[in-house]
Amino acid sequence: MASDGDGAAAVAALGISGGGGDDWAPPLRRNLPLLAPHEVKLAKLLLSEGQSHLFEHWPEPGVDDDKKRNFFDQVCRLNSSYPGGLASYIQNARKLLADSKAGKNPYDGFSPSVPSGEVLTFGDDNFVSLEEAGVKEARHAAFVLVAGGLGERLGYKGIKVALPRETTTGKCFLQHYIESILALQEASCKLVEGECNTKIPFVIMTSDDTNALTVKLLESNSYFGMEPSQVHILKQEKVACLADNDARLALDPNDKYKIQTKPHGHGDVHALLYSSGLLEQWKSTGRKWVLFFQDTNGLLFNAIPSALGVSATKGYNVNSLAVPRKAKEAIGGITKLTHVDGRTMVINVEYNQLDPLLRATGHPDGDANCETGYSPYPGNINQLILEIGPYMEELQKTHGAISEFVNPKYTDSTKTAFKSSTRLECMMQDYPKTLPPSAKVGFTVMDAWLAYAPVKNNPEDAAKVPKGNPYHSATSGEMAIYRANSLILRKAGAQIADPVIDTFNGQEVEVWPRITWIPRWGLIFKDVKAKVHSNSSVSQRSALVINGKNITIQGLSLDGTLIVNAKDEAKFNVTGHIENKGWTIQHVDHKDTSEKEEIRIRGFKFNKVEQLELNY
Repeated sequence: MASDGDGAAAVAALGISGGGGDDWAPPLRRNLPLLAPHEVKLAKLLLSEGQSHLFEHWPEPGVDDDKKRNFFDQVCRLNSSYPGGLASYIQNARKLLADSKAGKNPYDGFSPSVPSGEVLTFGDDNFVSLEEAGVKEARHAAFVLVAGGLGERLGYKGIKVALPRETTTGKCFLQHYIESILALQEASCKLVEGECNTKIPFVIMTSDDTNALTVKLLESNSYFGMEPSQVHILKQEKVACLADNDARLALDPNDKYKIQTKPHGHGDVHALLYSSGLLEQWKSTGRKWVLFFQDTNGLLFNAIPSALGVSATKGYNVNSLAVPRKAKEAIGGITKLTHVDGRTMVINVEYNQLDPLLRATGHPDGDANCETGYSPYPGNINQLILEIGPYMEELQKTHGAISEFVNPKYTDSTKTAFKSSTRLECMMQDYPKTLPPSAKVGFTVMDAWLAYAPVKNNPEDAAKVPKGNPYHSATSGEMAIYRANSLILRKAGAQIADPVIDTFNGQEVEVWPRITWIPRWGLIFKDVKAKVHSNSSVSQRSALVINGKNITIQGLSLDGTLIVNAKDEAKFNVTGHIENKGWTIQHVDHKDTSEKEEIRIRGFKFNKVEQLELNY
């Protein structure tokens, strides 16, 4: 902040008169001598964008001066963290709010059609060769995790990446992601002749809510085996809230010297990568791909090798990972949109917009299942693979700004007032909206059982999901991991018992044998097939934990719980009949506060009666 003399000089230099003039709110005019030149510019910007109400309550100089200074610190942050600054934010907001009030359809003039992409079948020759191609490419990749959200919606107070992915081992999502990246790094390097020192970069986008807790989780666990220099934290800032249709910025109800802010959405990741300089650094060291993923899909890395193989063999600039979706399922559909003026784009269309869009463009049944039993529009799972060269070219033009939307909750049908302040939002997967028609945008579909089991709904909301639709809860997310691993072992030739049906927290799920392994043991299907022989069997009540890279399973008959730990160089064959009382599953009520939150939201825990642990 300036001294009084400096402030007066700054005011004079900007040609602002000390008296009169409607442009300068009188309370602000009296306080101008407090401001440094750059703050006077910010004040001028706010006033020119119709924000004089922000200063109406300001008292004389000498009262609350520190709070006034803090106000401009915040304005400076909001201005520098948004592409184009606060003026752009306010102007974009006015336009979007006007469109919202008028009920304007964002897809007006567009006709939907099914885009072209790859549909994979797990375990067939094509899938196996694409997985191998993807592993080869992995050393040219960088991974970006968007992890700005807390687990409140789940009924969990911590950060979502700290939640156990499954409770057989208790490993959290972040540990699994890092171990998977390290396994890809090691496997990819092995395919290079000579020495390979590739370290795959890993970026985590955090927010004010998650930053300190994410750093603490990494540091207290020695980065789960990753070198700290590989990990980059990019923190997103929040955006200003909007009080009305004129895009007047909302003051914080608890502090009149503070603009109320809310999260802008995971679309910020593109602007943060652009401004960080990391992309140039990666490209200069031979990186070709940037893979984006979200915080709580425990099956994601089953899909990464083959999808990366598709990007490399098909030359996709943008590859969206997808799963088959039922018509009207609450998941966006990947759609090709063609405008009457000839423009085309391949984009995620939210499920509540896809059905009316289809009906309005000559499809009387709207979003309907086709002969496969699924919608022809594959379900977007918000995992993207971008080719780094074209991505950087696009960001040079846009600086990472992503197509935004606004979702105000109006008090009534006149749409003149909001129930509470709103803000602009953006989504990572809307990146292709600004691409030229020449861009190669495709998708890769694989089975949901293999690739998609997000954990986002709390027990009460999950229990209300219509029967047959996915719960997307901590309960279903964990059970999906056991199902996927059981089905992969079955495909490899082992005899895995059928599941039983049980209900936890009001959700009916399949309970398969509790089978888990470290990523370095079974990174791709070829690895699993080489280590599992057809004369092995696992009963439904069993748990099998494989902690070691060179463990083979041959002639094993398991009825109980077996944990196998082996050092890297140790080669060990698990064989013979193993029977013990094992671990039983105990039901837990989600309202039972005597249990930890991460257990309550699952509705079950393991009662570890008996086990065999082998250490090599």
